[in-house]
Amino acid sequence: SFYEELLCDGVLQPLAAPVEGLVVREGSCEYVAPQGISSVVKYYLKQSGADVSCEQHVTHINLRDGRWEVSRKSGPPEQFDVVILTIPVPKILQLRGDIVNLINASQKQQLECVSYSSRYALGLFYEAGTGIDVPWAAQYVADNPCVRFVSIDHRKRNIEPPHVGPSVVVHTTVAFGRDHLDAEPAEMQRVILSHLQDIVPSLPQPRSTKCHKWRYSQVTKAVPNHPGQMILHAEPLLICGGDGFTRSSFDGCIESAMSLAEAVRSHL
Repeated sequence: SFYEELLCDGVLQPLAAPVEGLVVREGSCEYVAPQGISSVVKYYLKQSGADVSCEQHVTHINLRDGRWEVSRKSGPPEQFDVVILTIPVPKILQLRGDIVNLINASQKQQLECVSYSSRYALGLFYEAGTGIDVPWAAQYVADNPCVRFVSIDHRKRNIEPPHVGPSVVVHTTVAFGRDHLDAEPAEMQRVILSHLQDIVPSLPQPRSTKCHKWRYSQVTKAVPNHPGQMILHAEPLLICGGDGFTRSSFDGCIESAMSLAEAVRSHL
């Protein structure tokens, strides 16, 4: 299984650190990625041998002589035989070019049904050797209008890097994210820090902080019937997938990936 492979290669480990307020379903097992969740993606990309180009802002997808011409915010357009989209579903609907007319009315209606929760995430970064005096590695906060989750990141991952300071990660509640969706992150950072001080009064002053508006956090309503993927154009293949076509969990992402892989394989 995917879990067995990732555990065997040390990409995942069973969660051993204490997490207050964690609700564990019967028969389930919680895992953590010691090097961060991006290490799971990097693991599979390395296995694939793919030539990866990051931070490319795609704006248009057009059909040109039987291939896909993909335009981006900066740099010249490039052509591809197959295009797979796994961006948040609302971002698919914002793409311009021929793709607008290739999505049929039924598909557009299904895609427009997809919704996401929104949050703010705040990172606090400390000098090496800074102590954080709490008995837990992470905590789900039940009674705060702003903060839902706090993690002492290295403890949760069960690592102790000698020359790197600890970091604390804070996630807001869904309701807070929804009510402050259009606010400036700098303003929200001040609010979050104020609430965090009430929750963890002993928290030391960080060396630096970073606040991120997580516009598409988790899928609250997926594409009907959870198909895993949707073919927008067969020849050449234009297909979309991701957790918006299943559910926001590791298993949901794997299900969509398997569905996408099978659909692409059958078109090659």
